[in-house]
Amino acid sequence: MKDISHNPNANPQPKNKDDEVQYHIGRGAQYNTKNRFLINETTREHIEGIDDWEDKALPTIHIEQEVKTIVNKVDSPDVGMGYSMNPYAGCEHGCIYCYARNVHEYWGYSAGMDFEQKIIVKKNAPQLLRKFLMHPKWDATPIMLSGNTDCYQPSEQKYRLTRGLLEVCNEFNQPVGILTKNSWILKDKDVLQEMGKKNIVSAMVSITSFNEDLRRVMEPRTTTAKQKLKVINELSSAGVRMGIMMGPMIPGLNEHEMQRIMKAARDNGATFTAYTFIRLNGAIKFLFRDWLYKNFPDRADKVWHMIEQSHDGKVNDTRFGVRMRGEGAIAQLVAQQYKKYGKLYGMNAEEWSLDRSQFKRPGAQGSLF
Repeated sequence: MKDISHNPNANPQPKNKDDEVQYHIGRGAQYNTKNRFLINETTREHIEGIDDWEDKALPTIHIEQEVKTIVNKVDSPDVGMGYSMNPYAGCEHGCIYCYARNVHEYWGYSAGMDFEQKIIVKKNAPQLLRKFLMHPKWDATPIMLSGNTDCYQPSEQKYRLTRGLLEVCNEFNQPVGILTKNSWILKDKDVLQEMGKKNIVSAMVSITSFNEDLRRVMEPRTTTAKQKLKVINELSSAGVRMGIMMGPMIPGLNEHEMQRIMKAARDNGATFTAYTFIRLNGAIKFLFRDWLYKNFPDRADKVWHMIEQSHDGKVNDTRFGVRMRGEGAIAQLVAQQYKKYGKLYGMNAEEWSLDRSQFKRPGAQGSLF
């Protein structure tokens, strides 16, 4: 596929002698952006070079780590969680818009293809969680699984770290929320059903589009919308409180699907919703623009300008309270749709919270409270 990006300010991309860029099907990012924390970087100047270091197959590489912490305090008031835990860093799902891409730079990698290929596996995550919950000052505040990367990405099939974390939470009666876009969560239906009976778990499935052509390029290694609805149906029938995350809504690509997504989710047992408006911070700005012009050249300019119009002439806004919702006429229209259809389909109608009162430490007498 031709490199048809019209952005003169984008990070430079490796091109071959015919000015062609190979489109890597099954991956979101098509190149590696520069890591802002690294002084030196490796590039290939000539396709004919003897040291042809680039692996055309783009395999997924698991990098196993013994980390020091697993539960992180979340300071942002925009994301609706106090603590999060992520058993994996990097995500093979390859969603081109993912804000977690920038975090991969802290590990010494690129937010581009590295984010999708080089997955950090926190092998001691369940043991660290157990140690954390045993701390006498811990007050059973709900913890979010997948506050950053998806805990049910393909790596989970091999390592089962998420399963281990859930088993620890179930043992302690620690409330936990889950956000995923992978049907692999159904493999843990047994433990989720137990936790659901105790009202210590809720789960959200991320649905951004019913357009399979769009999903395959925008979030290439996620499961289909049809499968996501199956997840909602099966887990809600098993007693797990289920919701949907519609994020991000992107003007000119998927924002018109909000009503259809909410209705289908409601019909399959979802009772609560959330959404975000597209924001392109850090390296994601370059990756998303490159992706947009390669996949949607007919409307790329229009989509890009609508994103700018929703962030005060930029594609990103760092202000709390505004950055996840946008502002202006386009963002307001999305917000109005969300409110209208949420009310129409009875979403977010109930007052509900995870139960912290049952928390107990193994061997302790009685509960925490």
